[in-house]
Amino acid sequence: MKVLLFTEKPFAPAAVKAIENVVNASGNALEVVEMGTRADLMEAVKNANGLIVRSDKIDGEVMDAAPELKVIVRAGAGYDNIDLEAATKHGICVMNTPGQNSNAVAELVFGMIVMMCRNQYNGKSGSELKGKSLGIYAFGQVGRNVARIAKGFNMNLEALDKFVADDVMEAEGVKPVHTPEELFSENQFVSLHIPATAETRNSIGYDLVMKMPEGGVLINTARKEVIDEAGLMKALEERPDLRYVSDIRPDAAEDFEKKFAARVFFTPKKMGAQTAEANFNAGVAAAEQVVAYLKDGWNKYQVNK
Repeated sequence: MKVLLFTEKPFAPAAVKAIENVVNASGNALEVVEMGTRADLMEAVKNANGLIVRSDKIDGEVMDAAPELKVIVRAGAGYDNIDLEAATKHGICVMNTPGQNSNAVAELVFGMIVMMCRNQYNGKSGSELKGKSLGIYAFGQVGRNVARIAKGFNMNLEALDKFVADDVMEAEGVKPVHTPEELFSENQFVSLHIPATAETRNSIGYDLVMKMPEGGVLINTARKEVIDEAGLMKALEERPDLRYVSDIRPDAAEDFEKKFAARVFFTPKKMGAQTAEANFNAGVAAAEQVVAYLKDGWNKYQVNK
């Protein structure tokens, strides 16, 4: 069977070699298309049985062109780039690779937090994290790694996740809260790890951000779609003490930077999983999952039904 590795944003060469080893050892054949165009994808997927992607958009049109496609694995945690409804209609299993990028994202969270607390290293006096409060919005793999690192800074921790039981959070030394309003009003730092869903898109805006304590810092390594940009901009205008950092540029990035200068920071592209280790781990996990599904239908991390 053919496994297609298609990425606009390439894997590291070591990751590609490891993926190739996994696929070849299973008796399947690997085709690699890196930095490919939409046309390249539509052509290469025609006879693919398995597909490995990163942030590439896989919609119903792609699936229509791939009558032999049985499984798609997103090398990473987020999977909103894949049309799950279309995949289900086509009888295609979609999986992600949870946990493989989580430490990389969590470390970036603290890289950005420290940078903002030290005024982007402009020489002026900043502040420390010890004893400060951090709210974690979603307590999955990334959120738990954020909590682990935060303990090293001696921060006070709260988390909100309706899918995680209170006692699980408490066992990690994290106080559970049950509404976004609680999370934002009780924590100087709030780190977002929610997916972009119908419920969460544009859910973080003026009302929530305005509840943050003095000197509040909002950190977004989730998705830009969860932010109500107009509402956030209004809050930053009315509260000169508030700051916003993200590993993906908002649509109105230039306006944010022009109006708020050093109070905001955005990486040039989504950077949470951009480490050699995360790149390798996610790629290999994706290959192993594709191979296992093609062999015997293994689908532990299936995200569509």
